[in-house]
Amino acid sequence: MMERRRMGAALLVLFLGNLANALEVPLDLPQPPTITHQSPKDYIIDPRENIIIHCEAKGKPHPSFSWTRNGTHFDIDHEPKVTMRPHSGTLVVDISAEKAESYEGVYQCTARNEHGTAVSNNIVIRQSRSPLWSKERNEPIVVQEGVSLVLQCRPPAGLPPPIIFWMDNNFQRLPQSSRVSQALNGDLYFSNILKEDSRNDYICYARFPHTQTIQQKQPITVRVLNLDAINETMAAFYNDTDLFSEAPKDERKPTFLIPSGPSSSKMVLRGQVLELECIAEGLPTPEISWSKVSGDFPAKRTSFLHYQKTLHIVNVSESDAGEYRCTARNWLGSVHHTIRVTVKASPYWIGGPPRNLVLAPRETGVLTCRANGTPKPTITWTMNGIPIENSPKDPSRKVEDDTVIFTEVQSGSSAVYQCNVSNEYGYLLSNAFVNVLSEPPRVLTPSDRVYQVIRNNRALMDCSSFGSPIPKITWFKDTTLNGDPYIQHDNGTLEIHVAQAHNSGKYTCVARNSLGTYENHVYLEVKEPTRILKQPEYKVVRRGRSVVFECKVKHDPSLIPTMTWLKDNGELPDDERFIVDSDSLTITDVIENDEGVYTCIMNTSLDHDSASAELTVVERPDPPTDLELTDQRERSVQLTWTPGDEHNSPIQKFLIQYEDSLHHRGHWHNLTEVRGTKTTAHLKLSPYVHYTFRVLASNAVGFSQPSFPSRMFKTNPAAPDENPTGVDGYGTEHDNLVISWKPMSGLQSNGPGLQYKVMWRQKEVDKEWTSVTVANVSKFVVSGTPTFVPYELKVQALNTYGVGPEPAIAHGHSGEDLPVAAPDNVQVLVLNSTLAEVHWEPVPPKSVRGRLKGYKVYYWRERSLHKHNPHHMEKQILTFSGNHSHGMLPGLHPFSIYSLNVRVYNGKGEGPPSPSQQFETPEGVPSVPSFLRITNPNLDSLTLEWGHPHDRNGRLAGYTLRYQSVNSSNELGPVKELALPANATAVTLPNLKYSTRYKFYLSAKTDRGAGPAISEEAVTIMDEGNTQPSHPIARSPPLNPHHKVRPATPAFGNVSSSWAEDGALISWEYWGPERNVYVEYVVKNSEGEDEEEWQKEYVNGSQNLMLKGLKEGLSYRVRVVAKGHSDQTLHHSEELVVMVPAMASRQVDIATQGWFIGLMCAIALLILILLIICFIQRNKGGKYPVKEKEDAHTDPEFQPMKDDDCTFGEYR
Repeated sequence: MMERRRMGAALLVLFLGNLANALEVPLDLPQPPTITHQSPKDYIIDPRENIIIHCEAKGKPHPSFSWTRNGTHFDIDHEPKVTMRPHSGTLVVDISAEKAESYEGVYQCTARNEHGTAVSNNIVIRQSRSPLWSKERNEPIVVQEGVSLVLQCRPPAGLPPPIIFWMDNNFQRLPQSSRVSQALNGDLYFSNILKEDSRNDYICYARFPHTQTIQQKQPITVRVLNLDAINETMAAFYNDTDLFSEAPKDERKPTFLIPSGPSSSKMVLRGQVLELECIAEGLPTPEISWSKVSGDFPAKRTSFLHYQKTLHIVNVSESDAGEYRCTARNWLGSVHHTIRVTVKASPYWIGGPPRNLVLAPRETGVLTCRANGTPKPTITWTMNGIPIENSPKDPSRKVEDDTVIFTEVQSGSSAVYQCNVSNEYGYLLSNAFVNVLSEPPRVLTPSDRVYQVIRNNRALMDCSSFGSPIPKITWFKDTTLNGDPYIQHDNGTLEIHVAQAHNSGKYTCVARNSLGTYENHVYLEVKEPTRILKQPEYKVVRRGRSVVFECKVKHDPSLIPTMTWLKDNGELPDDERFIVDSDSLTITDVIENDEGVYTCIMNTSLDHDSASAELTVVERPDPPTDLELTDQRERSVQLTWTPGDEHNSPIQKFLIQYEDSLHHRGHWHNLTEVRGTKTTAHLKLSPYVHYTFRVLASNAVGFSQPSFPSRMFKTNPAAPDENPTGVDGYGTEHDNLVISWKPMSGLQSNGPGLQYKVMWRQKEVDKEWTSVTVANVSKFVVSGTPTFVPYELKVQALNTYGVGPEPAIAHGHSGEDLPVAAPDNVQVLVLNSTLAEVHWEPVPPKSVRGRLKGYKVYYWRERSLHKHNPHHMEKQILTFSGNHSHGMLPGLHPFSIYSLNVRVYNGKGEGPPSPSQQFETPEGVPSVPSFLRITNPNLDSLTLEWGHPHDRNGRLAGYTLRYQSVNSSNELGPVKELALPANATAVTLPNLKYSTRYKFYLSAKTDRGAGPAISEEAVTIMDEGNTQPSHPIARSPPLNPHHKVRPATPAFGNVSSSWAEDGALISWEYWGPERNVYVEYVVKNSEGEDEEEWQKEYVNGSQNLMLKGLKEGLSYRVRVVAKGHSDQTLHHSEELVVMVPAMASRQVDIATQGWFIGLMCAIALLILILLIICFIQRNKGGKYPVKEKEDAHTDPEFQPMKDDDCTFGEYR
């Protein structure tokens, strides 16, 4: 039962020990020593420098140091060349007058204070060595071609071993391949040797890394001979040369040079590098391949070096043990070798070395020393450097193999424990102290630390603490932070896996144990991420132009961004052509070297973003070169060329041009084009030309410069291959025929002495051809021909070497003459008032005397049938094609008399006119009245005046007037219609509504109907008596009786002002549907002063307003505005300036007027009566409100009274 309790306590102690591991004891608290730095176990020193053996430790109080050498105390005081650094255990050995090898040995450092003792590893000091190469004489090596060969290096043994490489006399590395390679031991292997391997400077070099010295072996000479050469030189080399080949070497299957035999074995330590090597000889050169018999290679740790001859596996583990097979193969056969690999292991930690343990009195804890190795290592414990079995007994301590258990420790039990784990391949030594303390909690993280993190990233806030017993950490932000999204780690750190903006703020971590509480505050700021909004784009730019890469970025405003541009992942060239702005990179005068990938990187202190784009520089292609003429024939030649540089834009086509130095020297002509993938063209040529060719290349940018011309190629003359084209025959006079053609070029002539044989005959009349031969002309005139008869024509080319092919027959006519006949039987059919149809009989064809083109109808308006419209118009002409015998005459004027005649015409001109015909057009509808205006507006009437139509188009029968009202919503009322006589030009409409808008439509009519209407809008004037406000106010001045009513378009007019004692009376006229009318006013300031805001007064339907409360002696700007439903200003009047006098003065002393005295008496009597009535009612207990209103108009000279002067309050 007691043993079970101890096991349970051990598990609890193990858990508590893990928690304690995270604690770091502050240096101001008592603690045993801790080794913080020491030299490596195997310490190879440079004999040219002082020896420094490091040993640093911390503790409270600060520890003292001592050393042992080869297991015995090393008395520094008796070593004059050895000093120990102050406050340190580090030894410095001055070897300026000593040999370093005298200080070789095994050293161990001890650091102790009153709470314990820590010891270092055993530090083995060895001096590096780079011994000289033994002197030797290398005899030349003569071998037969095809055999294998090994050149041995065998460097002297050094400490550490040297690095081997082969070079020549010029310090150039010797080339290696699958045939020639260096083995791991440094020897140089030839699978088969070739003639070109002969040389006298095969030199093996050894570099000793610690002393940075290089030594070389004597050069080796290799001579490679074939069998005949060996026989010839046998005598010369027999006495002083080794001959390595007894018989000719033919092709053979592979055999291994190393390793030997069918199998071998290799041992490697865990964590080191496994190198397996197979080198084979054979002819042809064998290829090496690898496989693992019992599994696969670890892909991420495996590589094949030295042309597959070396298998390289890093960080070896136990799983890499097994059989590996290398195979050498050529076409003659293959050979295999199996290498059995075993993996051993020097001791290694499982879960890390033991960790310091901090316990409070009466707490429990565990020190664990878990390690493994192959073979299994042994574990020993020491306390303060003394074997634990020889240490003072402690009932609270129990050792169980790799674990030391502490139960209910007491103060003063602090000590340093050493765990030593060893096997035949090495050892591990670790110090871990047990420190018994009673300490209240403290937070080691600095207070008020600010943590910054990018949104959507992980946020970590530290709360590193110390205390004994171990403090418990609690985090707060307004409330205790538990659960998602918060994660609290064992070391006190608070994690937010995906931080958001609302996570920003103040956080508090609280550390508690049984001895107290400690509180610390930190702050978290969540920043917006840096993002590239507009990335640079792929650019194709022509050389010499400019290019701009844009890189627009969004970042947190509190972070300072830095923009960096890279080219091909390196810095931008130091060139003033590269201009970096805040959000762009500009490259001016681009050159081909500017091509590459450009990357913009936006960095802040917390994050970055980047984007890349490629720049391609293009240019016109370089001109083709190397023009060559081949396959030369009588009428063709083959042209070949070499394309120039495309400059990143593929060549799309080649243009071949030629110069004819015989006919057009200095002029280049296009001959043909070929695809950009071709570099040859078969050219068809013409006779009698001296050709010189050139080629131009074209890509997406444009054409290249022309190539250099080819050599000249001359073709022999020949008879013409073709005849002139464009042969035509026509007449310029009624008795001639002009034969014309397109002259042939020198290239078409095929030879010297070009002439033209011109032939003609009258069609269907002549059988024989009449001909003439001419030169250097392109037409010939035949005289004395009949008028307009058909001819057949031919033109044939000829030169000194013969005539051209038989020409094709062309057709033409001799010259035309004017027609001699007029169309007969001309008749007119009137279809309506504006359209008539005319008919005629065609003239006989012979009378046309030429090619019939058509007929022309001449017509004109003689006069109008209405006495008020006398008219005469110019002649009009309508043209009809020759196959027509009738046509329409549109656009005629109604009620008019017209005349017309018809004529035929040909290419020469018009024939005589037909006899003139007259016709009348019937009546039509009149045009719109010439004007419509509205005058004399009254409350209930309007007068309309108009003008007669300009075109009556018949006898005017009268007018039709239609009108309708329009309300404020622009809705139309019912239509009223009024018929008016033809002689009327005005009408007055009574019984209209006051202040109403009307729309009028007036049209004239004839017996054929009514014409188009003219429209107008107007508003009747407002009834002032019905629209006055409830209080008396002076009327506006009467409207001018001759004033025209304005159109319905909203507007203000006649804005005026007058001054009275109570204020300024503003009057105006307004036409418009809007009823939201205001008077706005503002004090007029002098120049340079700021304007005040406009004040406004609402107008309730009237066209005047009294502005009260204006300040004396100031000027005001006043305007009237109409506003819509959304309070936007739709219209406003012109501004009016109102001057307020410094003191108002009366023109008449009203107190002396009799009517005023009488009025005052009447008012006093009325007030007296009202008081009596109120008194009587009050005595009766009643309650009556008394209020008087005056609705009648007051005299214009009387100033209006205030509302409160005309209203009595309520009496009780």
